[in-house]
Amino acid sequence: MKTVLLSGAAVLALSLPAIADVAAAKAIVDQYSQLPSFETPGEPFDARSCMADKKMFVIPLTSANPFNEAISQGFRDAAEMVGFEIRTWETQLDPAGWIQGINTAVAEGYDLIDLQGGVPPEFLVPQITEARNAGLKVTATHNYDATTQNAPEYLDGAANTDYVTVGRIIGAWTVMQTEGKVNAIIIGSDEVTPTAPLKDAIIDTIAEMGDGATTQYFNVPVADWATKIQTTVQSALLADPSINYVIPIYDSMSQFAAPAIQIAGSSAKIVSFNGTPFVLDMMRDGDVVEMNVGESLGWVGMAGADANMRLLCDQEPVGTLNTPAYVFTDANVETAGNPANFNDGYGDVHIEAFRQLWQLD
Repeated sequence: MKTVLLSGAAVLALSLPAIADVAAAKAIVDQYSQLPSFETPGEPFDARSCMADKKMFVIPLTSANPFNEAISQGFRDAAEMVGFEIRTWETQLDPAGWIQGINTAVAEGYDLIDLQGGVPPEFLVPQITEARNAGLKVTATHNYDATTQNAPEYLDGAANTDYVTVGRIIGAWTVMQTEGKVNAIIIGSDEVTPTAPLKDAIIDTIAEMGDGATTQYFNVPVADWATKIQTTVQSALLADPSINYVIPIYDSMSQFAAPAIQIAGSSAKIVSFNGTPFVLDMMRDGDVVEMNVGESLGWVGMAGADANMRLLCDQEPVGTLNTPAYVFTDANVETAGNPANFNDGYGDVHIEAFRQLWQLD
C-alpha cells in the first residue's frame, strides 16, 4: 500500500491480488439482498412488569435529522407496546442542548438516558458522571461498531451497529459489478465515530477481492459537506476519468456528490449506506445512485429500547443491535415506498418478534 496526499486529503492507493474473487463478492451481496430475518438478542423477559415504574430519556444527535427522528420513533413505539414512560429530548446538534437534556433527565427522576444516533459521549463525561452518581444508567444506541470499537467505561452500556459488515457489502458490490476492476473514491468524515471501521472495511474488502483496483479516501468534515464534497469529487473525476465508483459512506453525502459526477461527465455510480429516503428516491428516479445498504430505523429504535430495558431489568446485557443490513437496488427500491421512508421495504417480522420477546402476547 502507498499513501499519497491530494489537496490535504489522505489518499490510499491499493495494489490488489491478480485474480478477482467475484464469486465471493457476489455471495456477500446475495446474502444481504434477502429480506431481513429476526435473530433474538437474548432470552424473553416480562418487560411490562419490569418497566411499569421506570422511565427512559432519549437524547438524539439532532432532532432536525430524519435519521435520528426515525430511530426515536422506534423507541417510542417500543414504549407504547410495553407501557413505560419515555421522553425524546429536542436537540439541534448542540452540546449545550445535550447537556441540558442530561440535567433535565436527572432533575425529573428518569432511570436511564440513551445517547442516540451519534451523540459523542466524550464531550459529556462530567454530565454523564453526575447522572450516574445520581443513580441513572447512561447508554448509547447506534454509535459504535459492534466488532472493532468498545464503548467507554463511563457508559453503562451500548447497543452497537455492525458497520464492518456494511463496509464489506459495499466493497463486494463494487467488485461484483466491475469484475474486480474497481477504481473508487471514498468520502468520509473522520470525526464521526464509526467512520474508521466503515471505510476500512470497504477498502479492505476491495483489496481482498479485487483485481488491480485502486481506492482513494478523502476526509470531509460534516460541517463542510455542502461546500467541499462536490468540489472534492469533481476534481478527482476530472483528474482520473476512469474512476467507476464514488462511495460517500453516509448516503446523505450523495446530494453533493451526484452533481459533481454529472458536471464531470463521468459514468461513475454511487453506492452508500443508511437507506435515507431521499437517496432511495434518487435511485428510483434513475439518478446516479446504484446501490444503497439500508436498515430499518424503526427496528433500530426498538432494538435499542430492548437493550436498555434488559439493562434496567437485570437481564443479560446486549451489545449489538439485531438490525440486519439490506441491499436496495433499482430492482427492489419500489418496496421502500414512493416517496421512500425509513421503514418500508424491510418487512415487519421484528414487530411481532419483539412482542413475543417481551412476553406481551
